[in-house]
Amino acid sequence: MEGRVEVYCGQGRGKTSCAIGQCVKAAGQEKQIIMVQFLKGKETEELSFFKRLEPEVQLFRFEKYERPYEELSDEEKKEQDHFIYNGLKYAHKVIDTRQCDVVVLDEVLGLLDLGLLKTEELVEMLENRSDDQLIIMTGRQIPDELIPYTDAVYCISTVKESQC
Repeated sequence: MEGRVEVYCGQGRGKTSCAIGQCVKAAGQEKQIIMVQFLKGKETEELSFFKRLEPEVQLFRFEKYERPYEELSDEEKKEQDHFIYNGLKYAHKVIDTRQCDVVVLDEVLGLLDLGLLKTEELVEMLENRSDDQLIIMTGRQIPDELIPYTDAVYCISTVKESQC
């Protein structure tokens, strides 16, 4: 597997789903994958699916609350920030120690939007990856100064969405 840095961003739905698709593809190639999710809350529909993909695909969350970050009170956000920093430390360690072939940092770009992570810190993580490691990041928007450190940026937008 060739090392790359890929980003799935945009206002549309499906960024995490695209990243999960890449995880399934890599698992089929006998690669080890670690996904670290941020800002999602404890419950989403992907959790039960991920359990079936272990041990090739491992999902890690550092959330205290069931609700997504944007639904938390200011006091809860302050408390949650501590858990987010632990998740960032873990992601940094996974990349530094070459613990797996693919690292997915789901909603890490949202941490930049909230000021919980600086672009320079994310660049440092990317620069420390091994040459054959695939890093996938998701979030609504990517800062221009991060684009030079990526190999591909995919923008996902919604053309039409009907309610079911």
